[in-house]
Amino acid sequence: MSTATPSQAGFSPAFQRLGAALAAVVLQQQETLAEFLPREDWKADLTARTYSSGGVTVRVSLLGSYAVREQTWLWGWANPQFGEEHPAVVPTLVVREIGQRLGVPELVTPEVDLAWYDGPAGHGGELIAVVAGGILGGGGYIGAGYDGGSAYLHVDDPQAPRASWDPIPVPRLVANAAGLFPHDSRLTLARLLSHHRVPYRQTPTTIEALLPGGGSALARFDRQGRLTEWNSHIPASSAGAETGGEGAAGRAW
Repeated sequence: MSTATPSQAGFSPAFQRLGAALAAVVLQQQETLAEFLPREDWKADLTARTYSSGGVTVRVSLLGSYAVREQTWLWGWANPQFGEEHPAVVPTLVVREIGQRLGVPELVTPEVDLAWYDGPAGHGGELIAVVAGGILGGGGYIGAGYDGGSAYLHVDDPQAPRASWDPIPVPRLVANAAGLFPHDSRLTLARLLSHHRVPYRQTPTTIEALLPGGGSALARFDRQGRLTEWNSHIPASSAGAETGGEGAAGRAW
């Protein structure tokens, strides 16, 4: 096993900004994946790029793995058991390419030291999986535990449903994303809206969005960029369609 890079006692600013931009999108997709893929006894065949659980089989690729004892993240392309030419690794190499282009050291360092991490996630490797999954898009990621750690698999199977737009969970998604990546909640919300092709305009303290079906929403942020208010107004005629039957003329948080 390769030697981990020296700890920087924190993620790089570039990684934190990328995480802030992607986290809400990824968290929403993870909820959608959890409804689709049973978390029962599972098996994986990385050569065949399959993961099966509860009678459902999906195509996956290998992001990397987190080792509990070493407290490091090892990318699949840096793992001597696989390497960058392995069928399960090739689809993930775009993450390294993006890391090189944007100057994100966590995405290009073969083995990342995370012994310093003491945050809300189970371990720092989870945050790397969030960012990698956000870059790749697709159906979400799976943490597959093994003796000594967890392998992280990306679901790139078209049968896995994609999260759809819903204004109701927006404040919760942004708040949960900020718990992981508190860099800038305005960026987090803007990226979530953009992902769902919801038009918006922003000022230093607000984001106004034109919701599908003719509704609108207003988000307010404090001076630290934290979301303090989310008001959505949905026409009664489209409320049921937009909120999955939980619609109302307006919703505030």
